[in-house]
Amino acid sequence: MKYSYFFLFLSALFVSCNPSADQAPSLTSSTNVSRQNQLPDLPEFIVFCGQRINLKDEDIRERLDREILVNAYFQSATIQHLKRANRYFPSIERILKREGIPEDLKYLAVIESGLTQAVSPAGAQGFWQFMPETAEQYTLQVTDEIDERLHIEKSTIAACRYLKNAKEELGDWLLATASYNRGIGGVRNDMKWQGTSHYFDTHMNSETGRYVFRLLAVKLIFEQPEKYGFAIKKSALYKPLSTYNVTIKTSIPNLADWALKKGINYKILVKLNPWILTNKLTVKNRFFVIQLPGKRTNLSPYKAID
Repeated sequence: MKYSYFFLFLSALFVSCNPSADQAPSLTSSTNVSRQNQLPDLPEFIVFCGQRINLKDEDIRERLDREILVNAYFQSATIQHLKRANRYFPSIERILKREGIPEDLKYLAVIESGLTQAVSPAGAQGFWQFMPETAEQYTLQVTDEIDERLHIEKSTIAACRYLKNAKEELGDWLLATASYNRGIGGVRNDMKWQGTSHYFDTHMNSETGRYVFRLLAVKLIFEQPEKYGFAIKKSALYKPLSTYNVTIKTSIPNLADWALKKGINYKILVKLNPWILTNKLTVKNRFFVIQLPGKRTNLSPYKAID
């Protein structure tokens, strides 16, 4: 579950060193990006997963400020994240609520993948950036025909299962969040040899040390985008996709032909179902649910986590 953000840092440096950027035109007619250099002051505290975090601490404040700067001044990426969130957050929020996971953890999908079916150099894939071995552990099937790491609903459920387990093992949501990058064992070992019990008191590697602060920065920007210079018209946000579910209980030898019979084409089929990797779907001792364009339904065919 790793995703490189080194390019964000490079982009932030480019923007800060390029004075002509102040005269650059708006990205779109429906998006107003403020080029002001003065960002709002950080609040005195932030509430994350129901836990109050004091931002008066100098170290915490400076580390969060760094991530605010990186995200606020990497406008093209942050704008896309905000637009995609309008499409995907409603579904993700429903799943988090159903599984008893704090809504703030939806921002993990933003910092992991930018709400895209991203592929990391290490081999992690999907919104939630599962590695193949972790996917198998959390019942996501990966074969030559399908990759359920790319199934938004199933991978979100799997992420919830991981986070629940991490919370039980480590004691709070901050440490559970850090473990999404470091691993449960890695976080536990870091605290053990340092004699600490809290994320903010524990020295971790550079990536994990920034990880929770990235999440907090995204939360602040997403909750008040205009305050951080992002004014996006509602009409410019990406709309949720209207789909309905078709349950597949028998194998489909040619998905392209099957799609045509449903009044669509293979391109639309894989856009709505990115977990489909080939032109066939083999069904053995299970069923699949394929989404097709049409009247939207919020009913999920997948059971809640026990």
